[in-house]
Amino acid sequence: MSFTPTAKQKEAIDGILASLAATWLMLFGGGRSGKTFIILRTIVLRCLKAPGSRHLIVRLRFVHLKASIIADTFPKVMRICFPGVHYVLSKSDWNVKFDGGSEIWFGGLDEGDRMEKLLGMEFASIYCNESSQISWNGVMLLLTRLAQKVMQVLPDRAPVPLKLRFFFDCNPPSKAHWSFKVFKQKVNPETKEPLPDPENYACFQMNPQDNEENLSAEYLKTLGGLSARMKRRFVHGEFSDATPNALFDEVMIDQWRVADGETLPDFVRVVVAVDPSGASDDEANADNDEVGIAVDALGTDGRAYLLEDLTVKGGPSTWGRVAVEAYMRHQGDVIVGETNFGGGMVKHVVQTAASKAETRVHFKMVTASRGKVQRAEPFSALYEQGKVRHAGLYPKLEDELCAFSTGGYTGPKSPNRADAHIWALAELFPAMTKPPANPPAPEPLPIASAWRRR
Repeated sequence: MSFTPTAKQKEAIDGILASLAATWLMLFGGGRSGKTFIILRTIVLRCLKAPGSRHLIVRLRFVHLKASIIADTFPKVMRICFPGVHYVLSKSDWNVKFDGGSEIWFGGLDEGDRMEKLLGMEFASIYCNESSQISWNGVMLLLTRLAQKVMQVLPDRAPVPLKLRFFFDCNPPSKAHWSFKVFKQKVNPETKEPLPDPENYACFQMNPQDNEENLSAEYLKTLGGLSARMKRRFVHGEFSDATPNALFDEVMIDQWRVADGETLPDFVRVVVAVDPSGASDDEANADNDEVGIAVDALGTDGRAYLLEDLTVKGGPSTWGRVAVEAYMRHQGDVIVGETNFGGGMVKHVVQTAASKAETRVHFKMVTASRGKVQRAEPFSALYEQGKVRHAGLYPKLEDELCAFSTGGYTGPKSPNRADAHIWALAELFPAMTKPPANPPAPEPLPIASAWRRR
């Protein structure tokens, strides 16, 4: 083995992963701290110590598991930690088999029939990668499969049973998530009652700075440029305070994010949406709000995809050019512009920019008849169902979305980026914001009320 753990990784291995005190084990913290690597290393060690053992690694979406675990971290663990160990990866069954008969199976909770097949087996280890995306019901379902009785065989020792292990890792979500309640508060997420065996749940925090010797300077510099919300989660590895009645949250957005290498569907409609601030070209450098510009598309799979956040701080000549260039680049169907600032001015700006670019665009004016929160609220359900997905990371726009709650918008500035995105979604899903064709007739006033109004 050529693996030399960092001081923090060694502490996690010796104090948590190699300990026999607990069955439920969670490593949480910032990105690229080595959490996944050392859990996979532990599972391979369990495979080698217990011939014939079976282990399951799951994530909410199998396409994410393939990209992050099967194609990246697992082969890296084998190359660095177990260079002489022979194994066979089956890309039809999606499992790994070792010479001693041990197996590691890979699965996604979104796989339907295949996951049903996996849940017909018993495992000695189950590992929920990115467990913040997995529901408590999903965890309870997996727990029923943590039941394989197998012996570990070590040199010069009598065989002993291999302890069952339930592994988790995550970049911490909000404190409303089950992972915080179980591993930090030690309560049942459903009943809020104290866990009957709290010492059976152990957790350990690891952050990127703990793995600095294995990370590039460019990556660490990128972390320094994240928003406050994302730094809290991906740099400091902290659970955030829950926004009461939030319409959107980071877990909801993350779990359906398009993975690296994942193929986007063909698009049936592409919308560029503009939420102007009302600033003139002369005021481009003044303390004005940004002009929200978002590009969204409706796929042949019926889902909407956020393709770009092109929000810019500038006057009409600037944002008009940016919007028209996006329309041309994505072969857009329409540019929608919110016209509360200047009425027909928005249309004129877009048409002028199109003329300069020697192209023609289809422009549609939209008017805000309801507040920002009321416009955003119908799309919360679409996010939960995975019908709206982000093709890439959009930290500032996502910060604004996460600040929407049923009680109002809680962000520090106007959510221009999110507003533009919501306008685009409204154009792609018109039924979500369309008033009913036959609104119910108002109920008659009580006699006393009617008398008082005369």
